Amino acid sequence: MNKIYIPEGYRANLDAYDTQRAIAYIKETFQQEFANALNLKRVSAPLFVTEESGLNDNLNGYERPVSFDVPAVGEDAQVVHSLAKWKRLALKRYEFSVGNGLYTDMNAIRRDESLDNIHSIYVDQWDWEKVITRENRNLDYLKLIVRAIVRAICDTNDRLHVRFPQLRVDLDREVSFITTQELEDLYPDLTGSERETAYVKDHHTACIMQIGGKLKSGKPHDGRAPDYDDWKLNCDIFFWDEVLGRALEISSMGIRVDAEALRYQLKERGCEERAKLPFHKMLLNDELPLTIGGGIGQSRLSMLMMGCCHIGEVQSSIWDAQTVEACQKAGIRLL
Repeated sequence: MNKIYIPEGYRANLDAYDTQRAIAYIKETFQQEFANALNLKRVSAPLFVTEESGLNDNLNGYERPVSFDVPAVGEDAQVVHSLAKWKRLALKRYEFSVGNGLYTDMNAIRRDESLDNIHSIYVDQWDWEKVITRENRNLDYLKLIVRAIVRAICDTNDRLHVRFPQLRVDLDREVSFITTQELEDLYPDLTGSERETAYVKDHHTACIMQIGGKLKSGKPHDGRAPDYDDWKLNCDIFFWDEVLGRALEISSMGIRVDAEALRYQLKERGCEERAKLPFHKMLLNDELPLTIGGGIGQSRLSMLMMGCCHIGEVQSSIWDAQTVEACQKAGIRLL
């Protein structure tokens, strides 16, 4: 059964027309702020890739991609889960230099996603990637980029308040950094998700680092594919969502694996056969640039800034009958 939570007394802050205007304003404004902050250029990106390329994001490893045959090409294609690997290859193909990067609109279908207030089978995000030096492969540089992203988000939120005075969601610019092991040490009896909410409730804006590897408990904080982020140099960015009373993940990002980290992580996950795929071969042969990158949820950012309680208020998707009925009773308008 899918989950839905309706906050007591919840009402949307904007009517249908102003909702669409606000969504457009957030997206247009943020991508300008974000691109300027990180020195990124916009590029076009694929909706699907071939299965044999190894370019699709495997997420946690159990999600099934939407696949279809392409008779004219004679191969099977997959709708992307994300563009984590494709972007790094694009930086090489387009000959981006150190300090420069790209961003793109990424639209994905995640058919196995459990539906609730913040999850949909339709994923829309800004995927981005930037070329770095080997000296940049450290937590200090990761924190520098995180602060720049948070600053762009907060600047966008401030401008939104001027354009739509009805919206008064306050976001904290001060980022609190913590590793997943430190988080487990703080809250050993909570699940990973519960730890996030407990920590972000106290700190409002947080960056949780080093996701994917096993902790002292023997379990990882959360799943992470082994072939894009370096588990020692990645993170998720969270804001406190006052409407839902929970931590809301806005971005998953990290410094990407080099050849050494890829070999280690493939072995840890027991999927060393991926090393034979074209993308992985290039990486292991040091033919791809060293990069940092991630994704920033467009609909999640919109629902956070607009004070919405359900992601369906800011994106058009498919929902189960229970969710539709509950939203209708509560007067929540699903797009």
